[in-house]
Amino acid sequence: MVDRIDYDEFGLFHENAQEHGLAYDGPPEVRRVGVEVAPDRTMSALVWGTGEPELVLLHGGAQNAHTWDTVAMALGRPLVAVDLPGHGHSDWPGDAAVLNPRAMADDVAVVIERLAPAAGMLVGMSLGGLTTIALTKVAPDLVRRVVLVDVLPGLKGERSKHITDFINGPQSFSSLDELLELTVQFNPTRSESSLRRGILHNAEQQEDGTWVWRWARHRPQAAPRDSVPTGAEADTFYDGLWEAASSITVPLLLARGMRADSVLGDEDEAELARRLPSARVVHVEDGGHSLQGDTPLELAAIIEDFVFGS
Repeated sequence: MVDRIDYDEFGLFHENAQEHGLAYDGPPEVRRVGVEVAPDRTMSALVWGTGEPELVLLHGGAQNAHTWDTVAMALGRPLVAVDLPGHGHSDWPGDAAVLNPRAMADDVAVVIERLAPAAGMLVGMSLGGLTTIALTKVAPDLVRRVVLVDVLPGLKGERSKHITDFINGPQSFSSLDELLELTVQFNPTRSESSLRRGILHNAEQQEDGTWVWRWARHRPQAAPRDSVPTGAEADTFYDGLWEAASSITVPLLLARGMRADSVLGDEDEAELARRLPSARVVHVEDGGHSLQGDTPLELAAIIEDFVFGS
C-alpha cells in the first residue's frame, strides 16, 4: 500500500502568513492559467488578484512560481508568477538546449502579452533574472522596470557550487522525508515547515510512492539551467546578456543577498555600475541567493518602494 501525501497547491497559504506574521483572513485570490506558447506546448502561471496585473515574477532554475507566494501575499497587488519552461506545471520544451535565457524570453514574452501586457515591472531571480535581461531585447515594449534578484550575467562556478551540488543530487527519492532531509541540509537557515511546503510545490509523488522534482520528471538526464555553465557552453549561455543589460534604458534595481550563499561578489556589482551607471543596488544583509525565500518581506518592501514609491 502506497502512502499517498495529500497536496492542495492553494491550501498552504495560511502557513506562509503564519510564518511571516502576515494578516490572514482566508485564502488569497489565486488561479492557475495556461498559455499556449507553441503548438502542443503550454506554459503555466499563477495569476494573483482580479485586477490588471501590475507585476510579473520569474523564478530561478529548479524552482517554480510558488517560490513567490509570501512575496505576493506581502505585496497584496495583482500580479502574475510564471512557471518557466520545463519547470512547475509548464511543459518541457523537448530540448535542453532551449533552456537558456534567450529562448525562455521568447516564451515568457507570449505569456506576458497574454496575461499581463500592462505590467509595470518584471522581477527576475537567478535564471528568471537572466531571462528578464534577455526579454529587454526580445520584447522591450513589455519591460518597463526591472528588479534582478541576486543575479547578473557571467556568474562564476565557484560561487554557485552549493546550488549546482543540490541540483545535481538525487532526482528520485523513496519518501517525502528523504527529500526533506536533503533539502534541510542545503538550506540550514530555513524553517523545516517552509522547506516542506516548498517541496510539495516543487516535487510530485509518483504512482509507486517515490518522489521526483517537477523540473526533472520528464528529463532525468538533464538538470535545469541554474548551475553555472563553463567553457564554450558558458559563452553560448551568456551570449549577449551583458550587452543587453548595458543597453537597458528602463529603471533597474539589483537586490543582492549579502550572505555567503549569494552567487554575486563585489566585482559583479562593480561591473554592473560600470556598464549601467543608472542601476540601483540594494544589499540584503540577511539574505542569500533566494531572497524570496530567505527574506520575503524585505524583498516585497524593496519591490514596493522601487515600483510604486518613486
